[in-house]
Amino acid sequence: MKHPRKFLLATLALLVLPLAQATAAGVVALVGGRLIDGFGGPPIDRSVILVEGERIKAVGTVDSLPVPPGAQVISTAGMSVLPGLWDAHVHTYLLGHSNYTHWDETYGSNPRLAKEIMPAAAHQLLLAGVTSARDLGAPLEAVLSVRDRINRGEIPGPTLYVSGPFIQHAPYPGTEVFRWGVSGAADARAKVKKLASAGVDIIKLIDQDQMTEDEVKAVVEEAHAHHLPVVAHAHRPDEIRRGLKYNVDCFEHIGLATSPGYPDDIQALLADRTARGNLGPLFWTPTISVLYNYEYLRDNPLQLGDPAWRRDVPPDIVADILDSVRHPGQLGYFQITPLRRPTLETKFHQLQKAGVVMLIGTDSGIPMAFHSGSTWRELDTWVNHLGVDPMTAIRAATYWPAVQMKVDKDYGSVSEGKYADIIAVQGDVLRFIDLLQRVDVVIKHGARVK
Repeated sequence: MKHPRKFLLATLALLVLPLAQATAAGVVALVGGRLIDGFGGPPIDRSVILVEGERIKAVGTVDSLPVPPGAQVISTAGMSVLPGLWDAHVHTYLLGHSNYTHWDETYGSNPRLAKEIMPAAAHQLLLAGVTSARDLGAPLEAVLSVRDRINRGEIPGPTLYVSGPFIQHAPYPGTEVFRWGVSGAADARAKVKKLASAGVDIIKLIDQDQMTEDEVKAVVEEAHAHHLPVVAHAHRPDEIRRGLKYNVDCFEHIGLATSPGYPDDIQALLADRTARGNLGPLFWTPTISVLYNYEYLRDNPLQLGDPAWRRDVPPDIVADILDSVRHPGQLGYFQITPLRRPTLETKFHQLQKAGVVMLIGTDSGIPMAFHSGSTWRELDTWVNHLGVDPMTAIRAATYWPAVQMKVDKDYGSVSEGKYADIIAVQGDVLRFIDLLQRVDVVIKHGARVK
């Protein structure tokens, strides 16, 4: 008969080994890449990231963090590894069609919007490495449905933070499905309450310079009472002045005006606002690349032949979009853009000097801004045309949007305990930021989707 102690130890080993292997088998290890973790420090070479379930279990290096036996290993050798990207301004309601009136009339109240169009947009964003996004303007029921179906794992897409309809004084004719007008402060509060009750994540103002001050104040106060941030358009100086006066949280766009820069009083107001630490950072999403790149895309429309923007889009809608952009140089939407382009760099740097925290966002979905390629183009424009340090640009697409949405305890960086939203791309993105146009690995909530 075997020695009782040896027999007991052998039996325990047989019981423990399968348990250890089962635990390790639930672990995914990303091994060997250069990790840019989102916090802004030096990259971590030969990194190891252990993922268990939906979250990051540990982060280290091949010298400091052993890979458990039985773990699924994804080699990231020779790759840059980053937090999943955020796009802070998208419209899954749109797919790059150039005629808004036609699009709104054809698809705005069409069941195909939530069934086909918006899921296609979401999937394209995810495959481009965008694991989180703010959707700032869409029909309410449709965008909530798509957001919630993504969250339940029924369709692929980034984690969406949605505003639903814009709030303004009066919607443009034919846009009532995604623009809500307000008449007086009481109505403004009622509209915000309705959106909050429906479950939106953020409130969006547009044309607030055409609203009464009481209406703007009511929108912001009611939103904040429901713990919802407020974003506001910033095309015109009075939109900015009004938004600053009533403490909106984030401005969108860098201005339709062709003025060479922001007026002195706005620069002073921005400096004052960013100096008031009690309100936290002032955020701004310039959405600059669509303006910066228009003339190039007009003259070199290679992206129209890229199959990535057609993924999941029904053939008849693809044909509709192509028909709308068959003469890209004739799009009325962009005719003033060549006059605006020389002003963009000055305004961008004014915001930098004022201490504004800028976010990567693209207006993705507007004419010729396809979801499959918008986000990397914004990063490329910041780095290669506006001189932004690559690490700063990456943090504007990872860490800072999560802070702005107050979800940084779960998102925005590759660190222990956070959701495993991770991307990897072959090569050094701190040297060649445009490598992000071809993301090789996309992991969202611990599941590899690319």
